[in-house]
Amino acid sequence: MWTPTTRALHRREGLRFASDVTDAEWAVLAPLLPPASPVGRRPSWPMREIINAIFYVLRGGIPWRMLPDCFPPRQTVYAWFLAFRERGVWESINHHLVMLDRERAGREASPTAAVIDSQSTKTTEAGGPRGYDAGKKINGRKRHAMVDTDGRPLVLQCHAASVQDRDGAIPLLQASRARFPFVERAFADAAYAADRVAQATRIAIEIVRKPKNQVGFAVHPRRWVVERCFAWLGRSRRLAKDFEATIASATAFLYAASVLLLIRRLARSA
Repeated sequence: MWTPTTRALHRREGLRFASDVTDAEWAVLAPLLPPASPVGRRPSWPMREIINAIFYVLRGGIPWRMLPDCFPPRQTVYAWFLAFRERGVWESINHHLVMLDRERAGREASPTAAVIDSQSTKTTEAGGPRGYDAGKKINGRKRHAMVDTDGRPLVLQCHAASVQDRDGAIPLLQASRARFPFVERAFADAAYAADRVAQATRIAIEIVRKPKNQVGFAVHPRRWVVERCFAWLGRSRRLAKDFEATIASATAFLYAASVLLLIRRLARSA
């Protein structure tokens, strides 16, 4: 819920576009970016402008071809986006930012508990893997997320919406062991109640079920945290619908949205 205090914290006056990073946000993000290669031609554009252009596409939900002329050429920006995607830069930055934000909040850097859930979203005619989610009646892709108990994204994955939650959870849990090996327990809904999920890793899966007498919508313990995370990511209009032709790009934009969320949070608290 917006209040006068929170609105003041989120104001973006004085910037060329609201998606541009401020000096405080750049101070958080710049040390985490990969250094420039010592060989080859020197970059013609500052990295801050490249990042601003990527965030403009992410927040505005525009095609790459509609990038304004005040930014570097779209071919340059897109090439950097692909380079970051292939090298896993967005995932690495998100990993470091999560630890920094947890320490800022007085928590241990690496979480020991997590929450998992999925979100189905429609796709366009761009192509790529897709499927039909019979439960949500959506033809498109499914976003799987593991978040900590405060809602910070830990691991994000995309796959066809036809993949059931209990099948999509297995690679999600396995991928979390490399970056967050101290997670011991994960909370989930009844869709993940399967032996193959419980046995996928050493993470104990605790199913949070609906009350028997529930009528209509109700907020469930633990599970609401991941829903709030999807709402945070949904502020980026590029994620309102899956426009990407590849799973890799869809996942990269998810991590980029998480990075944008975390650097703003850290900059406001600095």
